[in-house]
Amino acid sequence: MIKRFGDFTAVDGIDVDVQAGEAFGFLGPNGAGKSSTMRMIGCVSPPTDGVLEILGMDPRRDGSAIRARLGVCPQLDNLDAELTVRENLVTYARFFGISRATARRRADELLDFVQLGERADSKTEPLSGGMKRRLTIARALVNEPDIVLLDEPTTGLDPQARHLVWERLFRLKQQGVTLVLTTHYMDEAEQLCDRLVVMDGGKIVAEGSPRELIERHSTREVVELRFTAEDQGMYGEKLDGVADRVEVLPDRVLLYADDGDYALAEVHRRSLSPASALVRRAGLEDVFLQLTGRTLVD
Repeated sequence: MIKRFGDFTAVDGIDVDVQAGEAFGFLGPNGAGKSSTMRMIGCVSPPTDGVLEILGMDPRRDGSAIRARLGVCPQLDNLDAELTVRENLVTYARFFGISRATARRRADELLDFVQLGERADSKTEPLSGGMKRRLTIARALVNEPDIVLLDEPTTGLDPQARHLVWERLFRLKQQGVTLVLTTHYMDEAEQLCDRLVVMDGGKIVAEGSPRELIERHSTREVVELRFTAEDQGMYGEKLDGVADRVEVLPDRVLLYADDGDYALAEVHRRSLSPASALVRRAGLEDVFLQLTGRTLVD
């Protein structure tokens, strides 16, 4: 699947197969091609080249039929500020030809699901960012979709709001709904995704479950060192051989080892005194750094 905008190739020949009932993620930094991919899957932007099949249908021919079975949670909340919380859902349901009585029943069920039942008659403007995000997710479910597309579902939310959104999405997956999401948060991908692809520059650079990717492309543990010197790079040679791999970043040095405590002890045996040291388990950001030479937030 390829998507070009003039001379610029946003999505460069990716090949994915999403199974029914799984949570599938596209992980990568801004500009990796995630949102362009989601727009093609959502049947609002046709592929420039390649084959795309959604629910057994061709979006070029069956776009309306596919969209009727999709739920879409866009990157930015686009709720109607003039309507109440319940009215946002009921009005959206009417676009799918759902009767008003059924729409009101579904709206109340969904507001309970996203824990907004008590705010049903409130206007949307005073809602917190987390509440607006949950309302947008509820709206995406009003047509009882087979697939829900979530573009950066928790960007801008505080940790508590993010965890509540994650919990609601996990419930959806338990109910058999297929989730397709984009994110640049490695912890979000690890929490939500059964499988994912790592994208960079419009291409897929790795695919698998979060655990498979970490085991394949990283050591079990990582030691994060921060030195007081302005140039962290001067410690690269001094740390040679301490770990399986030494990665020097502008603000810290990463040691990749299966036994982080042993690697850290070796640092001290070399008479090096970092200002701070942290031993942690490897994550998807380490995978991305190994594959692309940069971090997810670059």
